[in-house]
Amino acid sequence: MRRARVHNLTCIETERVRIPCPFCGERDLSEFSYLGDAGYRRPELGSENLGEFYEAVYLRDNPAGPHEELWYHAFGCRSWLIVARNTRTHEILAARLAKQAILG
Repeated sequence: MRRARVHNLTCIETERVRIPCPFCGERDLSEFSYLGDAGYRRPELGSENLGEFYEAVYLRDNPAGPHEELWYHAFGCRSWLIVARNTRTHEILAARLAKQAILG
């Protein structure tokens, strides 16, 4: 007897995620590459405190709710974006160019 195959609901949900690119307009998630937390700051290389490096590599936060992330529009305009996304619902709340965010 064959078992029925159950689809992963998370994958189905994320297929419908669309990111609003400032240059290209609203695009499908498959055009983008995810980098990670937009607020992450690496410890200084000259730091002798190994605890800082341990925390940076192994003890990162895993937020539930609104969160800012870095995304690269790989199959589009090739811009870096800071995307505000709700990690519980995958809803995209906002997107802006990372360059504008860094330069103010």
